[in-house]
Amino acid sequence: MSRHYFGTDGIRGTVGQAPITPDFVLRLAHAVGRVLKRTEAKPVVLIGKDTRISGYMLESALESGFNSAGVDVVLLGPLPTPGVAYLTRAQRASLGVVISASHNPYPDNGIKFFSAQGAKLPDAWELSVEAALEEPAVWVDSSALGKTRRLDDAAGRYIEFCKSTFANDLTLKSLRIVVDGAHGAAYHIAPKVFHELGAEVVAIGCSPDGLNINDHVGATHPEALVAAVKHHRADFGVALDGDADRLLMVDAQGRLYNGDELLYLMTSERLSRGEVVPGVVGTLMTNMAIEVALRERGLDFVRAKVGDRYVLEALIANNWVLGGEGSGHLLALDKHTTGDGLISALQVLQTCVRSGRTMAELLQDVQLFPQTLINVRLTPGQDWQSNTLLKSVQLEVEAELGKTGRVLIRPSGTEPLVRVMVEAKDAAQAKRCAQKLADTLKA
Repeated sequence: MSRHYFGTDGIRGTVGQAPITPDFVLRLAHAVGRVLKRTEAKPVVLIGKDTRISGYMLESALESGFNSAGVDVVLLGPLPTPGVAYLTRAQRASLGVVISASHNPYPDNGIKFFSAQGAKLPDAWELSVEAALEEPAVWVDSSALGKTRRLDDAAGRYIEFCKSTFANDLTLKSLRIVVDGAHGAAYHIAPKVFHELGAEVVAIGCSPDGLNINDHVGATHPEALVAAVKHHRADFGVALDGDADRLLMVDAQGRLYNGDELLYLMTSERLSRGEVVPGVVGTLMTNMAIEVALRERGLDFVRAKVGDRYVLEALIANNWVLGGEGSGHLLALDKHTTGDGLISALQVLQTCVRSGRTMAELLQDVQLFPQTLINVRLTPGQDWQSNTLLKSVQLEVEAELGKTGRVLIRPSGTEPLVRVMVEAKDAAQAKRCAQKLADTLKA
């Protein structure tokens, strides 16, 4: 059975269009509640959300759906996705629910779930929910209906958790940090985390109005952070996305660092303290320079499919703790069960503070390989995977690149496109080889 509603990260879409409508979300919560009650007599579910205006409507629908199935609800209010994951585990709840469309603009929204352990749920669980959605609703008797309450100090508890992941013997005193909350779920949390660890904080993107989430701010628009760091002469800049599970950073010179580079810094800090790091997980898109640098330091490196869900699966399979992708989804499983932009930022800052070196100095021997990405639109019915000429040209390109580059050709998951990516030490070579492959696809 294939999933009909669930994608790689919950259920997501445009508000007011199926499936992100209040009637479907109510049915979804009812179905999830019935699945939970197969193993628990009185489940308790936590619900958090980002700052989109549609969050109020969807929160009410979820609450009603769960209550109708006999499930108690605890409302957390606006809270980062990793904050919901943490509190689900800390509160011994049955399930955590997040209302968010992450880095998407405000007209979109979505629903995603965390297990009692604060981890993403397996495909089998999602399939059981989809099967329950096809069954008639079964309302419990009035005496068995669920109740709802609000956890008033949810933000404070999560702030303390984030701070606990930063070394007790270190401080952020004397550092000026610009924090960009993307007008999202961390707007009232991120500035406090860094301030309470001693930093002077300049907050931007921390004034949500329900419509401005990710709007020219945050990790998807880091130019706002770069400008603010330069203007305020800050030491660091931290950019989160709408639900604060993604991170990009900027140094005092206004240089932007992506997730690949931040993952390397997090790994370096562990190695500098003598920790054993058997391996690191990246994705098919992770810059080859990171793989080369890690292997030179004696670490294994595994590439997962694009998406933090697949990075997590690979980490668990290998019993490793560090992984991530260039977009800024970073995982440190000895600190949290899921990707957390705030905790990742603290890990990078810990690296700089402990070493007394800047991000640029710590990465001086890691020069990212230039990448060229070309999207080729497919014609209806085009079977690009059986294109023998493409395979022949790809072999030629790979032979030319040798060990100093690579080719990745993959279909888009959302559009009729094939993405052609070539990575090489020489930018002109990467561009020429990518264009050669793209032209072959178009022929």
